[in-house]
Amino acid sequence: MRFTEFNFHPALLEGIEASNYETATPVQQQVIPPILAGKDIIASAQTGTGKTAAFLLPIIHRLLEEDTNGQVRALVIVPTRELAIQISQHLEGLAYFTSISSLAVYGGSDAQNFVGEKKALQMGADIIVCTPGRFIAHLNMGYVSIKGLEFLVLDEADRMLDMGFQDEINRIITQLPSKRQTLLFSATMPPKIRKLAQQILIDPVEINIAISRPPEKIVQRAFVVYEEQKLPLVKYLLTKTPFKSVLIFCSRKQNVKVLTRMLKQNGFTVEEMHSDLVQSQRENVLISFTSGRIPILVATDILSRGIDIDTIDLVINYDVPRDGEDYVHRIGRTARAEADGMAFTLVGEKEQNSFAAIEELIDKEVEKAVLPQFLGETPAWHPRKKSGNRKPQRKFYNRKPGRY
Repeated sequence: MRFTEFNFHPALLEGIEASNYETATPVQQQVIPPILAGKDIIASAQTGTGKTAAFLLPIIHRLLEEDTNGQVRALVIVPTRELAIQISQHLEGLAYFTSISSLAVYGGSDAQNFVGEKKALQMGADIIVCTPGRFIAHLNMGYVSIKGLEFLVLDEADRMLDMGFQDEINRIITQLPSKRQTLLFSATMPPKIRKLAQQILIDPVEINIAISRPPEKIVQRAFVVYEEQKLPLVKYLLTKTPFKSVLIFCSRKQNVKVLTRMLKQNGFTVEEMHSDLVQSQRENVLISFTSGRIPILVATDILSRGIDIDTIDLVINYDVPRDGEDYVHRIGRTARAEADGMAFTLVGEKEQNSFAAIEELIDKEVEKAVLPQFLGETPAWHPRKKSGNRKPQRKFYNRKPGRY
């Protein structure tokens, strides 16, 4: 289905054409018509399915069809600053030829940015993309008018609840007009999301476009190692694997710092991304990475969702993710659009059970790659079975050099 078939406003169609959009994705085909019809939505859709445009396009169209009221008319709430920035940039591109105004409101900025946000909120931007905590800070000051709000979007709702934003979300919702259209997007649908949906949605249309498995075009490999072998293995993989852009995920920011320092000492051009960086530093690092000036980025899960960069051709999981959904999100950063990609996961002794659980979730046994001989003895792949209580014996063997 082509975007021209949705009968969007002519000014919006100009932005769609300028963004090189032609054919709608499955989630866009299913989500756009009920939003245009004024229906509430609960959609299971992960990053990479085109869900951002799926809710932005019909909202922009409907705002263009109505007269502005000088207040905030649409509110998009997201879990992280990075996602707020990305959606805001996406919005600016699509609405470039329209009169729609927008603003990104997120924490971690300096006082000058807060003042700028305050001024824009007082003037009444049409669409606000925000993180919950920062928007609450503005609401508490008493100058934000949301009585004329028409649309509420909760994006990555499951992650927001996991991050502890339940109270902030409830507080925001209590101040919104009851007559509004609410759109809830979540990668997963645990009971707490169902409960939230029952509280805030009215006769919603339910759509399921979730991607529970990584795309087949991603080449997945796992390396079974001892913890002390991870650093030299990463160096080896970066030396032997052709790439243009690499994203390395660590579960702990201390690992991010240690790995980044080691790679810099070995001559790699690399930067780090974690919560200890101030917002301006994080934005500069992300711009440098997306532009290609920095080919290697080491990050915590702060970048596992909501970052859409088409040029990443290799993802390395330095630590096994906490669950299968995180694994899918992490390796989904590669093989975007029509590109191919590779994903390597380093599985430590104590991480074997976790990785076996991930394989069960994605219904795929990831190939256990052969390590270079110089790394010496490596653990056997021997995760504990769920049905058994016997602790597996520790076995050793030498791997012969080969392809990974």
